[in-house]
Amino acid sequence: MSTRRRPATLPTVSVVIPARDDAPALARCLAALDAQSVRPEEVVVVDNGSRDDTAEVARRLGARVVTEPRPGIPLAAAAGYDAAQGELVLRCDADTVPGHRWVERLATSLARRPRLDAVTGIGTFHDLPPGVRHVAAAGYLGSYYVFTHLALGHTALWGSNMAFRRTAWSQVRDEVHREDAELHDDMDLAFVLGPGRRIRLVAVGVGVSARSLRPGQWRRRLRRANRTLAVNWAVSPPWLRWRDRYQPRLAQIRSWVTRKPVT
Repeated sequence: MSTRRRPATLPTVSVVIPARDDAPALARCLAALDAQSVRPEEVVVVDNGSRDDTAEVARRLGARVVTEPRPGIPLAAAAGYDAAQGELVLRCDADTVPGHRWVERLATSLARRPRLDAVTGIGTFHDLPPGVRHVAAAGYLGSYYVFTHLALGHTALWGSNMAFRRTAWSQVRDEVHREDAELHDDMDLAFVLGPGRRIRLVAVGVGVSARSLRPGQWRRRLRRANRTLAVNWAVSPPWLRWRDRYQPRLAQIRSWVTRKPVT
């Protein structure tokens, strides 16, 4: 990795990348991380039972490799978060191509807002034609953020571009459904973080592959979204989540009106 150092004003950073049989894309992602304006303390690549040279590529390009042989992104992502040593954990996928200031901007977003627990960003499909890539990404991500916000009662997380405090992970690591390979791990983490913890969408972009738009991938993503909602709504349905999010604010407003302190 590069020798650029983290400013003393920023927390330490770990970047976690779950990967399986994705060596060429991972090489491009790690090259982009090597060119960052602020160097992460470590890049943790979780090899999720790859049959290609994913792990070898990661080691050759300076990443620390964690092995999680059991298949499933939830298991792989959680293994990476458990292993991360930085104060902030940044997450992307092997097909993510982060911009030059990605680490700096996500870390700064949390450093400047101590009450935030997590942030999540935006993206574009770098392998689509220029006239299409931004429109397609806006429709895809816009729909995701709108509908998941309604389902969760707060902002969701997008696994290709997100960051959270390691202390927040320590508080919820036993609540995520890491053993269920048919869940969206990013949405599941957002469920267990909220509504009591704060997640914010920030204008920090990355490039991602458009392979998620392929019919087979699209159907699988919808199936996993339904599964994630069903599992988490069984614990905390959306009407309770919205109530829990706004009840403290309503109590504060009532206290202002009645001049009685909130109890």
